[in-house]
Amino acid sequence: MSQRTTDVNIIRMTAAIAALALTSACAMPPQGASPEQMAAYDNAVASMGCEMRTEREYLAVELQTGLTREQTIQAGQFRMASGAAVPLEGGGVKLVTGACA
Repeated sequence: MSQRTTDVNIIRMTAAIAALALTSACAMPPQGASPEQMAAYDNAVASMGCEMRTEREYLAVELQTGLTREQTIQAGQFRMASGAAVPLEGGGVKLVTGACA
């Protein structure tokens, strides 16, 4: 599978997850993620230009935070539900608060 195909699949998956997150009435932080990891998530996404779209960006955030892929996606959903992030057209997440405001 090519890198392009992988990136497109990640984008589609993220867009679908983002749509589900926006319809969720009650958002919660990722199960098992500490407050320190959530702060590290914000810092890691900010270090990536405040956006996560590609496999490389997700991997970098996972490595910086110690979160799993599922937790990273859930962190984005949680941030979107709380208004701290917005979904990107075509998939992905953009933080809009803190260092990304």
